[in-house]
Amino acid sequence: MLCPGPRCPAALTESPHGDLGAVTQAEGGITLEEFDRLSFNMILMSPPCQPFTRLQTLPKYILLENVKGFEVSSARDLLIKTIENCGFQYQEFLLSPTSLGIPNSRLRYFLIAKLQSEPLPFQAPGQVLMEFPKMESEHPEQHAIDAVNKTEGKKIEPNVCFDSSRQCSGKEAILFKLETAEEIDRKHQQDSDLSVQMLKDFLEDDIDMNQYLLPPKSLLRYALLLDIVQPTCRRSMCFTKGYGRYIEGTGSVLQTAEDVQIENIYKSLTNLSQEEKITKLLMLKLRYFTPKEIANLLGFPPDFGMWDTRKSQLLFIKDPQIH
Repeated sequence: MLCPGPRCPAALTESPHGDLGAVTQAEGGITLEEFDRLSFNMILMSPPCQPFTRLQTLPKYILLENVKGFEVSSARDLLIKTIENCGFQYQEFLLSPTSLGIPNSRLRYFLIAKLQSEPLPFQAPGQVLMEFPKMESEHPEQHAIDAVNKTEGKKIEPNVCFDSSRQCSGKEAILFKLETAEEIDRKHQQDSDLSVQMLKDFLEDDIDMNQYLLPPKSLLRYALLLDIVQPTCRRSMCFTKGYGRYIEGTGSVLQTAEDVQIENIYKSLTNLSQEEKITKLLMLKLRYFTPKEIANLLGFPPDFGMWDTRKSQLLFIKDPQIH
């Protein structure tokens, strides 16, 4: 059993003899190897009790952030029931940085609650808004989740085009990576959304690109799984704490050779030897985003400098307390 928190910094493990051993160490100082060795089967949280037992005045505002899926959970239902009983007016959202014009996808649930008798000016009771409401709008529910549309899938025919200056028909589409037609179409729509800035506005000008280039081994192994973006794209995947150490599903990589057509490279890989494939893929000059660039895409101010360049990984990605 692990009991985290400043008031309960002990890790308890059961020995083969049935007795419990206590390690007086804060959870922040326990290494991954120590966590694995402990093999605990329960984690107990120990938040301060005073806000729940001695609070005389309710807060005027409540802001909650959680992952997508919380909006359909029993925990959410209990939360809504509680704040309604306490007299709060509230509104729920599912928002991503793209809602602010930032080319990064990180869909999260948000709730804002206000202790006041008057409703929020953008309130749509019982609905989850999918974008920031327009204050002049009298019908915020038009931005809400449509339960019918959410459950009914829409079949999208392949309509892929990496040259935005020309139109492609389904017959011209090239599905050269392990992506569905729906994924390709979604990415193309994102890159066509003029309300979102281009990635080039968030990139550093002068960097040592060599230290961020993907190694040949990674290129060969994960070529079909990479989410490749260009400076003129208006999208990027959510970055995780494994970015820079793992490839699949941890974040997008940037193609810096803008004069090379990515579809031409991938179409030419068939029947090539491993060495020839690596040579072709290296022509794209794929690199990781730098810590500073990721900070920019996460909305941190320009003077924010809490990163570890030695590991090329943002400390605030690894530390959940900073989110």
